[in-house]
Amino acid sequence: MMNFYVLFDLSMAAVMLVFGVMFYRSDGKAAAFLTGYNQKPAKEDSICHEREMCRSYGKQMMYMAVPFLPGAIADVWFVGTGCLAAWGIWLVLFLRLLAERQKRER
Repeated sequence: MMNFYVLFDLSMAAVMLVFGVMFYRSDGKAAAFLTGYNQKPAKEDSICHEREMCRSYGKQMMYMAVPFLPGAIADVWFVGTGCLAAWGIWLVLFLRLLAERQKRER
């Protein structure tokens, strides 16, 4: 029987992958879901390239799904350790994404 951590890791990988693909293939329409993007003045919106931005965020989300796959495999033998490691790596990737976004918005 699969334990909770394996199922949780696989679920998180699936969720991150699905959201990443949806952002990547949205042709810029998913930009409205980015925090603070819909609050920018219309003048700034024309400067930003929504399509490129959504593709970039989509790729990052797909990369953020990857740590959960080895985490699920590790949880088969070391229950909970793989999940903890996957979330640690995910957190580093998330902080990197926030730092890149901060640079891009300046």
